[in-house]
Amino acid sequence: MAAIEEASRNAGFGAHIAAVIADRPDIVGLDVARAASIPTAVVALSDFPDRPTWDQALARTIASFSPDLVVLAGFMKIVGEATLERFGGRIVNTHPALLPSYPGAHGVRDALAGGAKVTGCTVIIVDAGIDTGPIVAQTAVDVWDNDTEDSLHERIKDVERDLVATTVGRMARGGWTVEGRTVRVGPAKEGM
Repeated sequence: MAAIEEASRNAGFGAHIAAVIADRPDIVGLDVARAASIPTAVVALSDFPDRPTWDQALARTIASFSPDLVVLAGFMKIVGEATLERFGGRIVNTHPALLPSYPGAHGVRDALAGGAKVTGCTVIIVDAGIDTGPIVAQTAVDVWDNDTEDSLHERIKDVERDLVATTVGRMARGGWTVEGRTVRVGPAKEGM
């Protein structure tokens, strides 16, 4: 989120951050947003009787800021049906592996355990699955022989910050289309 906020200060970025919404009040991203005078909101799962009710409140909160694109930058909750129905095709997330390999909460650990020589990070359009959405962008990161989960994850985070900010800027400036599993960023070309 901080990388996107920093990139958005450049007039050529093509977008501004409408709001930062968190699921807990102690999220660092809220502090970054407040320091940049970006509106914030907290929609805590613990304030609702169940996940579907929470997801409905999340969808309403997101909608109240009228975003063109929703970025799950560090948002470690799975969004549900209400949010996907309202913002389907307009929600992106990052993952610390080259999807479709190593989906789920432990992509870095799984890449190491799997003996991967190259991993990286992926920006996807969020769908109802876990890390199964169409791929928007990817960047590769070599796995070193002496890597630990922490050392590899730090190198992935370094490129992930740039990838998500660059990708969000490109999407904001040029638009995007999703056809099946293919995402095209930029104006649609005639005949395609």
